[in-house]
Amino acid sequence: MGYVKLKIKDVAEKAGVSVTTVSRVLNGEKYVKDELKAKVQRVIDDLGYSPSHIARSLVRQKTNLIGIIVPDLTSSFYSTILSSIEEAVSLNQYNLLVCNINEDTDKEYKYLNIFKEMRVEGIIIMHEKLNDEIRQFINKLDIPVIFSSVCPEDQKFVSVIIDDYSAAYDTTNYLIGLGHERIAFIGGDLRDVTSGKNRYFGYLKALTDNGIPVVEDYIRFGNYKTQSGYMLMKEMLASEPRPTAVFAVSDDMAVGAMNCIHDHKLNVPDDISIIGFDGSQLTELVRPQLSSMEQPIHEMGKTTVYSLLDLIMDKPSAPKEDIILQHHLVIRDSCKARS
Repeated sequence: MGYVKLKIKDVAEKAGVSVTTVSRVLNGEKYVKDELKAKVQRVIDDLGYSPSHIARSLVRQKTNLIGIIVPDLTSSFYSTILSSIEEAVSLNQYNLLVCNINEDTDKEYKYLNIFKEMRVEGIIIMHEKLNDEIRQFINKLDIPVIFSSVCPEDQKFVSVIIDDYSAAYDTTNYLIGLGHERIAFIGGDLRDVTSGKNRYFGYLKALTDNGIPVVEDYIRFGNYKTQSGYMLMKEMLASEPRPTAVFAVSDDMAVGAMNCIHDHKLNVPDDISIIGFDGSQLTELVRPQLSSMEQPIHEMGKTTVYSLLDLIMDKPSAPKEDIILQHHLVIRDSCKARS
C-alpha cells in the first residue's frame, strides 16, 4: 500500500467536527471545550497526523523562520557565532535556515530568493562582499535585514560589530609594547571593509604612530583560513631579517602560521610571537595557547538575534544605527617580550 498524505479534513471527519475546530485545536486556541479538544487530540494521535508547517504559516501569516547567510562554515569564528545565534533563535520559538555560500555570490542570490519565497520573517547576513545585484535585491525587500560581524559600505541596514580599526590598532600596539618592531601582518581580503581594510589600516596606524617603518615584505593577504596562514607565513620566513612577531587577522590564519613556524624548527613564542583575532574556541585548543584580540562572539550572536526580532516586531527599541560591541585583548602563551 502506498503512502497517503493525511489532510486536516480527514481528522475532522473521523472526530465528527468541523475543519475549523481541528485547526483551533492545532493552534492552541481557547475557543474549544476541553472535552472536545481531548477528543480531537486523540484522533490526531491515532491517525499520526502532522500538520503542514507551510500551510499553517499561510493561515497565520507568520512563518517563525529566520534566514542566515554564512560565508564559510569551516571557519572557527563563524561556527562559534552561529551556535550562539541558533540558541537565541530557538529560545524565541523561531527556526533558522542556514545557507553556507562559500564566498559564492551566485549562491547568495539564489538563497536570498528562497528566503523571500519561504516568507522568512528576518534575514541575517554575515559577509560584506555584495555585488550590485544582491545590493539592489536586499534594498527592495520588505523583510527586516541585519548584518552581523560585518558592516558593508553604503547600506541602510543595521550592523552588529566591533570597532575593527581600533581593535587592530590595539593588537599591534600590544606587540610594540612587548618590544617588537619587526611585526608582520597576515591580513584578509581588502574587499572586506570590516575584517579586511579596517584591520589593515589599524595595523599601519599603530606602526606609524610609534615611528616604526612599514616593511612590505612583512605584509601578506589571505582568505582567513588555516592553510592560507601557513603559506603566507612560509613566504615571510624567507625574509631577512625575519619578523619577530606576527599579527594575523583571524585565529585560523594565526594557527596556520604557528604550524608553519613549528615545521621550520622554530619556536612560538621564543623565536616568533604570534597573535590572532576573533577569540574563537580554537585559541585554547592549540599549543601554545593563542593570544587573540577577542570579539565578544556569543554576545554578538545574541545581540544580532534580539535586534532582528525587535525589527521584525517593529518595536520602538528596534536599533536605528550600528551596534558596536567592545573588543578585548586576551593574553595567552603565544606572545613574549623581546629581551
